[in-house]
Amino acid sequence: MIQKKLFIQLSVFLIFNTLLYGQNQKKYERKLFFPDIDNYKTLLTDFHQHTVFSDGLVWPTIRVDEAVKDGLDAISLTEHLEYQPFAKDIPNPDRNRAYLVANDFAERINKSIDKKLIIVNGQEITRSMPPGHINAIFLEDANKLLHRNDSLKGIEEANKQNAFVFWNHPGWPAQRSDGIARLDDFHKYLIDNKLLHGIEVVNELYFSEEALDIALKNNLTIMGTSDIHGLVDWLFKVPDDNEIVNNYPGHRPITMVFAKSKNKKSIKEALFAGRTAVFYNELLIGKEENLKPLVEKCLLINSVNNLKLGYSEDGESTIKKIEIKNISDAPFLLKNLTPFTFETNSDIITIDPNSIHTISIKTKGNDFNGLKLEVLNAIIAPKKNLIIELLI
Repeated sequence: MIQKKLFIQLSVFLIFNTLLYGQNQKKYERKLFFPDIDNYKTLLTDFHQHTVFSDGLVWPTIRVDEAVKDGLDAISLTEHLEYQPFAKDIPNPDRNRAYLVANDFAERINKSIDKKLIIVNGQEITRSMPPGHINAIFLEDANKLLHRNDSLKGIEEANKQNAFVFWNHPGWPAQRSDGIARLDDFHKYLIDNKLLHGIEVVNELYFSEEALDIALKNNLTIMGTSDIHGLVDWLFKVPDDNEIVNNYPGHRPITMVFAKSKNKKSIKEALFAGRTAVFYNELLIGKEENLKPLVEKCLLINSVNNLKLGYSEDGESTIKKIEIKNISDAPFLLKNLTPFTFETNSDIITIDPNSIHTISIKTKGNDFNGLKLEVLNAIIAPKKNLIIELLI
């Protein structure tokens, strides 16, 4: 009898803990989502990738498949112009070839998917520092950029084609031994003559605070890219769809482009106007004017109610229960900047992706119009985080 009772108790305990454990898990959906902001569509892009047409390890169609799985809106395959290590096996006399293969494949699969993928013709001008590696996207003919003995001519040709030109991994240790991004006279010349329009603050697994500082001081568009050579899933540890995950899943870095429409012309216009933000390693990085409206669309005050008590000796409760809803695929680490204190939290709270978080605020009977919050994982400048207001 005792053994039977112990067995029943153990079974109930295991069932309860299994249910509790399951509540802390969720099924992973690979496609990334961020809401549109007022007057603009939020488009997810990755404009720095490689295939076997330079030093990548996959055929261009794989890059298209990966982008579709990640829910991206636009990509570019930016092969190295001057560096062709597989030329003996894959001759590449036409530097537009990776784009043509990818674009043809995307046009075919776009007929069968809801979210259409745009392929942009791009190339990586591959030089020693300075200027280092420079990406040019929205090209008409990549072949005209190939000038092996002149670092400037390829950049000038890209600008003649009205391409968007940005500086890749400016703190790359292979070219900057200290890992610090900084401007040489060559870069200052490019900026002064409007030949350089953007800079990567995120490349692959790395974030450069110094590159962000350069972007802000020189009005360069902020970019974040995967610079993927192998498989996206392997490098960024992306789980499979419907896999159970406990922590935040891996994802490639992306540049969010705030465009008037989803087409090449609008994306290009937005890039030149600097309307971008980067999502990388659970961080959001961008200029304040771009990041603030995005985060305030991601986070919503879902409801506000007075705390219900069974009794109170000194009148009605002035504690308010607030539900904050996160409709995006980014987590948010928030610090309370209001004069009010939280009942069940410290001043720092975490709102998980696609979730609702409830907090209780002790208002002391004062007027409460909303929350002022510092977003600790939203970076608008070196050592400076975004501040938002969620109004009722």
